[in-house]
Amino acid sequence: MPNSERSALTRFFLGLWNVIDGARKLVLNAIFLLILFLLVMAFIDTGDSLVVQPNTALIVSPSGNVVEEYSGTPLDQALMQVTEEKPSETRLRDLVEAMRRARDDQGIVRLVIDPGYMEHIGLAQLGELEAAVLDFKTSGKPVVAVTDQLTQQQYYLAAMADEIWLNPEGMVWLDGFSNYRNFYKDGLDKLEVEVNLFRVGEFKSAMEPFIRNDMSPADREANLYWLGSLWQQYLEAISRQRGIPLLDLSQAVNDFANRLDAAGGDFAKLALDQGLVDRLISRPEANVELARLGASAKGSEGFRQVAFDKYLALTEPAPRPDSENKVAVVVAEGEILRGVQPPGAIGSETMAERLRTVGEDAAVKAVVLRLNSPGGDSFASEIIRREVQALRDGGKTVVISMSDVAASGAYWIAMAGEEVWASPASITGSIGVFGFIPTFSRPLEKIGIHTDGVGTTPLAGRLRLDMPLDQDLKRIFQTATDRTYREFLQVVAQGRGMTEQAVDEVARGRVWSGTQAKDRGLVDQTGTLQQAIDSAARIAGLGADYHVEYNEAELSPIETFVLNLVGDKASRLGLTRHADAWMNSGLFESVLNDLRLLASAGDGFTLAAHCLCAAP
Repeated sequence: MPNSERSALTRFFLGLWNVIDGARKLVLNAIFLLILFLLVMAFIDTGDSLVVQPNTALIVSPSGNVVEEYSGTPLDQALMQVTEEKPSETRLRDLVEAMRRARDDQGIVRLVIDPGYMEHIGLAQLGELEAAVLDFKTSGKPVVAVTDQLTQQQYYLAAMADEIWLNPEGMVWLDGFSNYRNFYKDGLDKLEVEVNLFRVGEFKSAMEPFIRNDMSPADREANLYWLGSLWQQYLEAISRQRGIPLLDLSQAVNDFANRLDAAGGDFAKLALDQGLVDRLISRPEANVELARLGASAKGSEGFRQVAFDKYLALTEPAPRPDSENKVAVVVAEGEILRGVQPPGAIGSETMAERLRTVGEDAAVKAVVLRLNSPGGDSFASEIIRREVQALRDGGKTVVISMSDVAASGAYWIAMAGEEVWASPASITGSIGVFGFIPTFSRPLEKIGIHTDGVGTTPLAGRLRLDMPLDQDLKRIFQTATDRTYREFLQVVAQGRGMTEQAVDEVARGRVWSGTQAKDRGLVDQTGTLQQAIDSAARIAGLGADYHVEYNEAELSPIETFVLNLVGDKASRLGLTRHADAWMNSGLFESVLNDLRLLASAGDGFTLAAHCLCAAP
């Protein structure tokens, strides 16, 4: 190659490297400057401004999904706060704690609920917020909801207020609960994908979309039953809080189209006429009104206010009893998988380690395991159940508290609890097992890809996705599925004091609401997390001589140093939420992630105790 060409090529790659290296330095310098800024501000800040002034309104405005624990690492949380205008997650217990503190705070004169940024929240978690708002109201302070428009979940929270102020151009959208899914059988048949499904229970319908084109009669019956229970609870809550007769409310939803026609298409006027809201008022007008009722503020806010997360950073929790006794709350949220898993999933090894840590703490007298999971790998569920049982064997009281979903594998874990609490709206049960293996030999053959070889035994190398599933393997997997189901029945029978036959009658993969589960002996009580905590303390004989401590993943030494140094200042700047809130949660929702669960055993066969269900 001529020297001139070689030189040009060399110059090109050197130039490309300089661009990459320059970009790297730019990113690193930006991160360095951000950290330096926080450090400097942390040192020079006097903290004099961190005071809740009189006549302040507490703003409860959940953003994104409401979760039991945050997903992602502390670093993820910090970066999210820097780069996002609104957080993608709000922790449920932060909302509850802020309202609890504000109840007795003389500087807080009212609660303003703005649910407009709230995305997903389950009915059970809404019930927790309802209890918190009702507790706040015992102070005699008013509660008002101010919003531009309201979805069904957002309206439930708004309905807890004394008054709802809606934008004149807004709407209230109530359409009921549903459970629709895509079904793939015809599509898979056209692709000639062989679907091998192993399950026990006619109601264990998680994988039905891969073998049917529609919902089975059994699944349709079961879904309508538990959805009907939740919808009835929703209507009763709205009727109770808004004073609208239950029949009138139900008719308003069912006859929505006709009533909107009669209102000339004016959603806001329809909501006002039906008693769903109290005033039609724009946001600027609402700010002026709130300033008149409380105190005015400079800028666009209009009235003196503090957001719930900032309020938590400004205030201290109530003094805890002078006691070393603890009730530890351990949150398990997400899919149940094997091994070590990141925040947002329940790893068998990760959760086992957390439970062992609690067990080694002599000051912990009782444990409340807060479950919010649709289930997952049955082997991982059993590992965690045994760790929960080990806590009890070691002398700890263990009480289970179910959030929105605690079904299948999560219900399996719950059976180690001394007492099981569910919200009336929890989704639970789904006592059943399935395994699923698709194979793709025929689609591959169509494009000229074939598989052949030898093995030393009839089964050697036969568990492949590019070969038809051997008949002996099918028998093995169905036998294993049947055995795991029998084990599930035994675990429930032992945990609930029932016969296996009695468990089987309410099992077979069927999902129940918390109320329905209690009626069938699958849970002991229905109520809030706080009620479960109180019950755990009672069973442990602690009386009022204890304090509650949440068990969370530990920070690394460098993270601890940075958070201790700049966490408070970052909170004030709006770059983080509470430093102790930089912790974890989430649910996998897509079908690809559902299928990834089935591969969690690596090269082995995964038996799943999973309902693939979620709160409506």
